Amino acid sequence: MLRIAIQTKGRLNEQSVELLREAGVMIKEEKRKFLMRAANFPVEILFLRDDDIPQTVAMGAADLGIVGYNEVAERGYEVDILQHLGFGGCRISLAVPKSVQYDGLDYFNGKRIATSYPNVLKRFFDEKGIEAKIHTITGSVEIAPAAGLADAIFDIVSSGGTLISNGLVEVEQVLHSEAVLIGTPQLCDEKMNVVRQLMSRFESVQKGYGKKYLVLNLPSSALDEAVKILPAMRSPTVIPLAQSGWCSLQTVVDEKELWDIIERLKAIGAEGILVLALEKIVL
Repeated sequence: MLRIAIQTKGRLNEQSVELLREAGVMIKEEKRKFLMRAANFPVEILFLRDDDIPQTVAMGAADLGIVGYNEVAERGYEVDILQHLGFGGCRISLAVPKSVQYDGLDYFNGKRIATSYPNVLKRFFDEKGIEAKIHTITGSVEIAPAAGLADAIFDIVSSGGTLISNGLVEVEQVLHSEAVLIGTPQLCDEKMNVVRQLMSRFESVQKGYGKKYLVLNLPSSALDEAVKILPAMRSPTVIPLAQSGWCSLQTVVDEKELWDIIERLKAIGAEGILVLALEKIVL
């Protein structure tokens, strides 16, 4: 039985549970349970604080973990990063009060920096030759400058709204993070077979992120031009229609390129364009 550690609550918990469900791993969440078994796959789910997951996996108390890379980088435990999962994106950045004049990294020499990620920050400062005083804070790091506890902060940034509301401005992006699948080093062959199957399912779910399935009718005379417009894993599927001189095309497109592609297809005579939701792509 494979054991996977995921975050107890929060956005990463919701996204991890959704990923498992999309991968066909059915778990029934129940309140006050920290260990649950999947109904249809040989795994059990262990719910932990995010900062406990790297150590738990490194010790072998869990075989796998889904956790932000920022926690892996900070904790420094020996784990294998098996897969980047494409959600939970953020960055850890240095921020200073907007009232100060920032002219580069030398600003931080001799300054007090409040952070929940002292190890990541120390490695960065050592690499850049910066000598600063790092103060570890486990609570609301962003209030430290206003409270007189620090000259700057080093913290997670997503939208930047929290920084703005506390009179801070982001000046250096140090570490980019997203959810990763980590594993205990040297898992046995039996467990690795299950891990590979699970990773394949995760990859299929990931490939469906931000994709749409496009179906359209097109004059056959415009087929070559349409093929040049449309991306595809190999090439668009082409099906002759009952009406002479017409065909149907089917392909997968990136959602961010969807409307540009549709306008270009309409310009060469495409009609009856259907945009359909896409869940998974299995290669």
